[in-house]
Amino acid sequence: MMTKKIQEVIVVEGKDDTKRIKLAVNADTLETRGSAISDEVLMQIEQLQKKRGVIVFTDPDFSGEKIRGIITREIPGVKHAFLNKKDAAPSAKGSLGVEHASIGAIQEALKHLYTEVNTATPQISLKELQEAGLIAGTGAKGKRALLGEYLKIGYTNGKQLYNRLNLFQITKKQLKSALEQIKKTEEENDR
Repeated sequence: MMTKKIQEVIVVEGKDDTKRIKLAVNADTLETRGSAISDEVLMQIEQLQKKRGVIVFTDPDFSGEKIRGIITREIPGVKHAFLNKKDAAPSAKGSLGVEHASIGAIQEALKHLYTEVNTATPQISLKELQEAGLIAGTGAKGKRALLGEYLKIGYTNGKQLYNRLNLFQITKKQLKSALEQIKKTEEENDR
């Protein structure tokens, strides 16, 4: 059974990512061919954004975040899909990437798209993130990782979390709900 075609072009890092995406969904892809994105590839992405829209779907690692940052800075309004690190790694010591994700993980990530709103007023302050134990302090890193999984925004450091929550216009209500779910999960795991 063929799935509905995704209108936007999915930007990935390489040909193995394209192969995996095409197993999961009916979509066209554009490969950046590494983290040093050429001006030519950026121009292609810009044209695709104008004509069809673009979904940035890179690996949840340093290179993937670097690519995501370059595209975001150069081409406003692109959509983002995120894989959690655990969904992108075939084993604890294997490489990490879209090409290793399960079909289900790719499909799920593409159901939860975010579009950056660069001119938006921040919804959540750094102080609120600190008070929630997401910036600095014991357990903040783990809590941010769980939050990234729950909200489907990927792993972030404290500054990236603040920026991503506000760029994607995640509300205080959504954050509170996510934190309540994380607390509930942690309590269940402690039993």
